[in-house]
Amino acid sequence: MATRTGKEWLHDWQPETSWQSSVAWRTLVITTFNLTLAFATWFLASAIAPKLQGLGFQLSKDQLYWLTAMPGLAGGTLRLVWMFLPPMMGTRRMVTLTSLLLLIPLLGWAIAIQSTSTTYTTFMILAFLSGIGGGAFSGFMPSTSYFFPRRLSGTALGLQAGIGNFGVSLVQFVTPWVVGFSMLGALGVSQKFHNPATGLDSVQWYQNAAYVYVPFVIVGAILAWTMLKSVPVTANVKQQMDIFSNTDTWLMTALYIMTFGTFSGLSAQFGLMIKNLYGAGNAAIVETLTDGSTHALIAGYSVPDAAKYAFIGPLVGAGARVLFAPLTDRMGGGIWTFISGLGILGSIFYTMRFLSPDVTQGATALNDGFHGFLYGMVALFFFSGVGNASTFKQMPMIFERRQAGGVIGWTSAIAAYGPFFFGVGLATFGALTFFWIGALWAVACIAITWIRYARPGAIRRS
Repeated sequence: MATRTGKEWLHDWQPETSWQSSVAWRTLVITTFNLTLAFATWFLASAIAPKLQGLGFQLSKDQLYWLTAMPGLAGGTLRLVWMFLPPMMGTRRMVTLTSLLLLIPLLGWAIAIQSTSTTYTTFMILAFLSGIGGGAFSGFMPSTSYFFPRRLSGTALGLQAGIGNFGVSLVQFVTPWVVGFSMLGALGVSQKFHNPATGLDSVQWYQNAAYVYVPFVIVGAILAWTMLKSVPVTANVKQQMDIFSNTDTWLMTALYIMTFGTFSGLSAQFGLMIKNLYGAGNAAIVETLTDGSTHALIAGYSVPDAAKYAFIGPLVGAGARVLFAPLTDRMGGGIWTFISGLGILGSIFYTMRFLSPDVTQGATALNDGFHGFLYGMVALFFFSGVGNASTFKQMPMIFERRQAGGVIGWTSAIAAYGPFFFGVGLATFGALTFFWIGALWAVACIAITWIRYARPGAIRRS
């Protein structure tokens, strides 16, 4: 490690031999706090988009899919930038600057949502800027890996990523609550929200969905600047490119697409899928509910409110990542990635049974279908969370420390395109065909994991 001067930089930092646990755990706590806020910012569009039509914005179903897909495109692209920053900027400066940048999309969403004259282009720009929160992951995680010995890498990275992933559930859970009252008084005007399924109107303050995070982001930036240190790992962009000559970089990228790509993609689209399959976005259901001559077909059907369910899947996935992280330190990551792949594949096949609801089958079939869809999706989130923990245990074991940081950044950058590919895929192919594509990907990843990483005698058993 090269020597850097100044109080910000740690000296003689060798976590495998002389580890200062207090510095490492303090870094983990502060960066995880900021990462959680970053994820909340990244997925803000997925919490707001399902409600835009009800707020009076004239947007089509495909436009809404693209709006929730854009943060994924931006997050993945910006991760390709953030992955190079830890050795160049250091933890302290990178975390502080990233946190301050989150204020741009948060304040932008808060202002834009208050006027129905806001254009679709403006919303797409804000959705892209929300990707800053996604880009943060590829800087924060490699940076944290510098602070911990390999024996604790699974636990440390699992805790940071898992708790950070809770930001996805946080934004889905908090939004329906904070928009229901005038939290900030003069800072915003109310909006009328029309529920197409019930025909009822209510008063909402959707700017609160963004404003609520602003003070916490400011606190996080202050904590990062005043309390964090940096490990003097140094490498320019050219030196960091050596990871791409390693076969395992590409194989681990495929595996992380299966796990985090699934988690992030479903997190962004879960609410819209509920709405479009079983709720007010399903034209057949809305027509039957509002047509007196056919209403009896689904009398007794309880139309689900996407906002009440959208947080559950990301919550389960993030929780699984936290809970299984210590197990990966004990048993190795490869075997858990293999189990994760099998679980993802089984969950896909189960969920596919409920992706084509038919109103002619009546209320009981619709209610049963929705619950089957919900259970299948939650299972998908759970097994993707397990795989998110195990793959991040594997990478520090397969690669040397500086390369491991680069690979973590790269794989997370590519997998962060999940919301984009899920949004485009669902809009282009429809849910059933897109899930078949996911099943084929899972089969390939299961084979890779078993042959190279999990079986006894595997070349890179990890």
